[in-house]
Amino acid sequence: MPVPAWFAEILDGELKPWVTLTVDQMAQLCHHFELLKRWNKRMNLTSIEPGPETVIRHYCESVLFAVRLPNEPRSIADIGSGAGFPGIPMAVLRPYWKVTLVESNQRKAVFLREATRSLPNIDVRSCRAEDVRNKFDLLVSRAVAAKKVLALIPRLAPRIGLMIGEDDIPLLKSAKDVAWSEPVRLPWGDRRVCMFGEYVPRETQR
Repeated sequence: MPVPAWFAEILDGELKPWVTLTVDQMAQLCHHFELLKRWNKRMNLTSIEPGPETVIRHYCESVLFAVRLPNEPRSIADIGSGAGFPGIPMAVLRPYWKVTLVESNQRKAVFLREATRSLPNIDVRSCRAEDVRNKFDLLVSRAVAAKKVLALIPRLAPRIGLMIGEDDIPLLKSAKDVAWSEPVRLPWGDRRVCMFGEYVPRETQR
């Protein structure tokens, strides 16, 4: 599908310091955006009215989140994926990553399946994260309370990546079994950061 000039200009301009998306990647993100606009009229997929702010807050933030991860093949579970963030932009940026979108809301899961038909590296699970039995390299989330995602490691994965508000940083750092890297501030305001952590068993901390 043709990508509107305004959509491409925002992605190009905002992400230029970190990554350049291909025409195909922009088209895949635009396809998701167009579906999001249509479905959001019938169900609450995003509280932000689809438009330029959506491109920055959802797509640019998710792509930058992916850029901050090592560029190597991996399996990722997006917990509480909702409308597909950050999982879908992550899968578009890194087609050799296997991304599983975990969403317990059945209607949202239907949207995710429709939105990812052309993305073979994405799987959608319409269940609670507590019911998932697979193992992954990494858990990510931006819409679920950090405490709930932390409770899933190391059972589902030894590593975790979260997009959170700065006020939640102390909560994460209080987790005894997770070693955190320094927060990476997202450049689009609202005091949001990316944080990445790795499970460290207590016996190895002594």
